[in-house]
Amino acid sequence: MSSDKAFYLTTPIYYVNDAPHIGHAYTTVAGDVLTRWHRQRSESVWFLTGTDEHGQKVMRTAQANGTHPQEWADRLVESAWLPVLDTIDAANDDFIRTTQPRHTERVQRFLQRLKDAGDIYEGSYEGPYCVGCEEFKLPGDLLDGEGEFAGQKCCPVHSKPVETVSETNWFFRLSAYGDVLIKHYEDNPGAVRPQSAYNEVMSFLKTGLQDLSISRSTFDWGIPVPWDPSQVVYVWFDALLNYATAVGLDDPAGSEGAEKFANTWPADVHLVGKDILRFHAVIWPAMLMAAEVALPKCVYAHGWLLVGGEKMSKSKLTGIAPSQIVDHFGSDAFRYYFLKAIQFGQDGSFSWEDMSARYTADLANGLGNLASRSAAMVGKYCDGILPAPGDDTEAETHLHDLLKKTVETADAAVLELDFAAGINAVKEFIDAVNLYVTNQEPWKVAKSEDAESVARLHTILYTIADCLRAVAVMYHPVMPKATAELWSQLGAAAGLGDLAAQKVQDSAEWRVLPVGSIITKGEGLFPRLAEEPVA
Repeated sequence: MSSDKAFYLTTPIYYVNDAPHIGHAYTTVAGDVLTRWHRQRSESVWFLTGTDEHGQKVMRTAQANGTHPQEWADRLVESAWLPVLDTIDAANDDFIRTTQPRHTERVQRFLQRLKDAGDIYEGSYEGPYCVGCEEFKLPGDLLDGEGEFAGQKCCPVHSKPVETVSETNWFFRLSAYGDVLIKHYEDNPGAVRPQSAYNEVMSFLKTGLQDLSISRSTFDWGIPVPWDPSQVVYVWFDALLNYATAVGLDDPAGSEGAEKFANTWPADVHLVGKDILRFHAVIWPAMLMAAEVALPKCVYAHGWLLVGGEKMSKSKLTGIAPSQIVDHFGSDAFRYYFLKAIQFGQDGSFSWEDMSARYTADLANGLGNLASRSAAMVGKYCDGILPAPGDDTEAETHLHDLLKKTVETADAAVLELDFAAGINAVKEFIDAVNLYVTNQEPWKVAKSEDAESVARLHTILYTIADCLRAVAVMYHPVMPKATAELWSQLGAAAGLGDLAAQKVQDSAEWRVLPVGSIITKGEGLFPRLAEEPVA
């Protein structure tokens, strides 16, 4: 990556037909942790998220609530989608809405460019359409309905009957790009991840592609087709472009938008749920190929969060608001749990009991207890002033070697989006430091007042605090609030500066925390929880 090219990561843009649930927050947290990690490596970063506000689903939801789609979208964005970013501590750089002029104008320019190049033509479409997915379905994709939907063909995602659509539309020559996409993915196997997603995309491509209807004429909630205002742009063709329109796609040469595009595009990672993989790994790159725009480096499809064995969904009443969990456990624990407990790229089940157990074991009794014991001992034996260490023994050398390995492992894992492995490497280091405290028994060493014992006590206390300094740096992208509090309790800012400015790859350096730092006990990083969740 060149020094002037930002690491550019996007989440999907989320439909505003309802408020966010923890499935949406899970994707955004993953993006936030990864971009914070890259920032912690002193890299330039651009992190985009936003909302998808067009299409039949949003229109019908607004109508059902007695309001205009734009008013509905404005209300949901302000009351739910923007606030949830604060709830989960997301540090996004931009938030795009597909109803913003910057998006609609660039979409129309892009569409006109494809038509002028001969990649868009007029034709007729008749077939099944799922409004929930906003997707034209192939007959082979559908399932036989059960119960009240017996005898009907249903969407496999929403378990509801599809609608038959018959329209004269504008079509994109998607079929022309099947072989080129296969060649691209054969040459760039890391462009779709994980491997299961890559296999799915390649299998789909090899069945052959059909041209795609990219406009709708039976409703008007969408971006008008520039040469045919009686039709609106198909919501996915509109929405996918957000990743490029947000950073200045097709802006005039020499403009601020063009400069932003040059410094940002192509995207390094598109994070998507596995149910929208084909849109991002088939339709989206074909659109870019047609316009001769560089393809994203990686589309990464993560799994679903399951509740009761089903994908989390508002329509199935299995959606859980992020605030329900954050209000009880805190945002740091929310971020920690979902990225450690679930292997990113695979499905995972949320369990309140499992989260409580991990909170207590990993955070309260693990890191929280270590920080509390360290501050208490420095306060008791050294009046709260970090002492100068004496010579390292084999015990300290072992910890330092383990720290170097931990930083190397965690850095490599997170950069590969293996969040669970990265977080677990740091957790195992914390466990090792806790074992070091148990084995060195500083409370017993403190009973002797001879010079050798005092020097040994100081070495032990300094080592624990300096290890916590390294942990604070490594865990900062994962748990920004708790680590900022830990950084404050260590008195680290006075001698080392802001926590966010510390390079994660340099955190394995030994004896970094300045001697004489003022150590304070402060509040517990992870307080004991009430038995029941807060209502």
